[in-house]
Amino acid sequence: MNILITDDEPLARERLRSLIDEFDEGNVIGEASNGKETLQQCQHLQPDIVLLDIRMPEMDGVEAALHLANLERPPAVIFTTAYGDHALAAFEAHAVDYLLKPIRKARLQEALQKAQQLNRAQLQSLQQADEPPAMRTHISARVRETIQLIPVEEILYFRADHKYVTVRHLHGEVLIEEPLKALEQEFASLSLRIHRNTLIFKKQLAGIGKDDQGHPQLLLRDCDDPLAISRRHLSEIKNLLKQLGTPLTPP
Repeated sequence: MNILITDDEPLARERLRSLIDEFDEGNVIGEASNGKETLQQCQHLQPDIVLLDIRMPEMDGVEAALHLANLERPPAVIFTTAYGDHALAAFEAHAVDYLLKPIRKARLQEALQKAQQLNRAQLQSLQQADEPPAMRTHISARVRETIQLIPVEEILYFRADHKYVTVRHLHGEVLIEEPLKALEQEFASLSLRIHRNTLIFKKQLAGIGKDDQGHPQLLLRDCDDPLAISRRHLSEIKNLLKQLGTPLTPP
């Protein structure tokens, strides 16, 4: 089994590598120090197993595992954690294997032997078990044979169309297969529903205009295409624009 080790502490990665070298359960083919590096390494190296730390800067292990699940050939994930006993029970209840730091050789060997691939439902259950659930820093989308990461801060809006959602961002757009309702709940503090099929990010609000038929349209700061506004959401949008001190109709 080819193994990727991810931990933001070099000494922790060195210890895991030395333990694995002591038995024949696998071969360490790479290391990463955060979640973004993990995804890049997995696409390049295609490991069978990822030993994944939970708490890391830039992108934590739970979010990284959610993105890894989008890979055509996702690796099995074994979390490493310093959580207390109450959280460990939640990990076990959701069939997620874990290694409690400091990691013992026998426990590592057992985890590698029974490593299972995690499905999205298990990962979402794990995320819910970690209160409060963390908002993702990136959205991931499969583009051809790779995974593209879009920083949340660069997203303009989500628009649903049948089974897909278009993610419009500063550099283009991608398609994802996530329910718009779930995205609305996750990014509730940052986003605003303007139509039954459209969710925009509040910082993009620039004003309200009208189309040729007099229907209201939302104007965004970083997008030339106006978006349709449903009448049920119009008053809420106007109130928010007033709170932000933004003119309803930009000059």
